[in-house]
Amino acid sequence: MEDPAIVEAIYRLSQGEHWSIRKVARHLGISRDTARKYRNGPVDKAPLPPRTSKLDGYKQIVLDLLEQDPEAGGSVIHQRLTRLGYDGGVSILREYLRRVRRQPAPRAFLRMDPLPGERFEVDWGHFGALDYQGDRRKLYAFVLVDCHSRLLYVEFTHSQCFETFARCHIHGFRAFGGVSREIWFDNLLTAVAERDGRLVRFQPRFLAFARDYNFFPRACNPAAGWEKGTVERAGVRYLRQSFWPLRTFVDLADVNRQVREWLEEVANRRVHRETRQTPRERFQVEALRPLPALDPDYRDSEDARVYKDLRLYFDGNRYCAPPRYVNQILTVKADSQSVTLYDGPREVVSYPRCWRRGQVLGADRFKEELLETRPAARASQAQQRLVALLGPPV
Repeated sequence: MEDPAIVEAIYRLSQGEHWSIRKVARHLGISRDTARKYRNGPVDKAPLPPRTSKLDGYKQIVLDLLEQDPEAGGSVIHQRLTRLGYDGGVSILREYLRRVRRQPAPRAFLRMDPLPGERFEVDWGHFGALDYQGDRRKLYAFVLVDCHSRLLYVEFTHSQCFETFARCHIHGFRAFGGVSREIWFDNLLTAVAERDGRLVRFQPRFLAFARDYNFFPRACNPAAGWEKGTVERAGVRYLRQSFWPLRTFVDLADVNRQVREWLEEVANRRVHRETRQTPRERFQVEALRPLPALDPDYRDSEDARVYKDLRLYFDGNRYCAPPRYVNQILTVKADSQSVTLYDGPREVVSYPRCWRRGQVLGADRFKEELLETRPAARASQAQQRLVALLGPPV
C-alpha cells in the first residue's frame, strides 16, 4: 500500500479540488493508475478466504480419540485416521494436536528451608575449555552448597570421572569442616547406576564413599531440577553471572586460585536476599557431622608399562622412570597437581601435572644413571657433541 500521506493527498485533490487524474498524478509524481486506485480513499484488501485442510473432516474424530487417551501420540492417531480414509500428512496433524491438547495446570511447590547441617547439594557446570598452547582441555566446575546458609565451595577440574568427583567432595568437606546428613545429586553416572521410577541403585564405589564419610546420598527425580534448586540458582548460575565474566586464566591452578579469592571476598561474604545474612554468618559448622581422621586415596590410578626408552604413557604424555624398571608395570597415580609413579607401595618418582599433550617429562632425570651402565652410549653422545661443535663439512 502507498504512503498514507500520498493516499490522503490523492483523495483531497481529486474529491475536494476536483482535479483530473492526470493533474493529480503529475502533481504528486505518481502513476495515473495509482491516482485512479486511491481517488476514492484507501482500498482495503478483501480478506482471504480461510484455507481448507485435508484434516478438516477428521478434527472431531481426533478430539474423540484425545478424550479416550489425552497422551496419545501423533503417529498413533495418524494410523487410526489413515484407516478411515485420511490421506494427509502427519505434520499438520501434530500441529493441530499442539493447539488442542489441554495444557497441564502449573504446579505449585512448598519451599523448604533445611535445618543447619541437614543438607548439601552438588552439581557440575561446564565452562568451555582452557587452552594450553594449542592443547585444549574441557573445563568443569564442581559446586557444593550448604542449603541452610548458602555457603559455597567451588573447584574447577578438567575431568568428571569418579576419582575427581570424590576428591572434590573431600576438598569441599574439609573446607566446610564437616559433612551434612544428606547430599542431593542429579542422576550423575558417577553416582547413580540405574533407576526405575523412584527406585534408585547407586554405584557401589559411590556408596562406599558415602559410607566412609557418613552421609546419605539422595538422587533427584529425572527432569525435576526444583528438587535441588539451591545449587541450581545460588550455585552454578550465580557462578556464571558473578565470577566467570571478564576474566582470563593461565591454567587450572590459576582458575582455582581466582575462584577461591572470589568465594572468600564476594560469594560467601554477600548478604543473601532471602536469609538477610551472609553465608559465613549463617553457617553453623558445629551442626555438621565430623570427618574421618584420614582421607582415602582417590587419585586417578592406572597401570602402565615402562618401555625401553624409559618412558610410560599417561593422559597423553610420556613420563620417564629409572632404567631398572624397563619392561615392568608401574602404578600411576595423579591428581590436579602431580603425577606419581609407584612400584607397589613404594614411590618411585613424582612429576608436576602437565595438562598439555605429547610432552616428555623427566627425559634428563635418569640419563646419567643410564649412561653409567652404557659406556658406549656415553661415547656416542660425546661424538655427537663434537660434531655439533665442528659444524657441517665445508
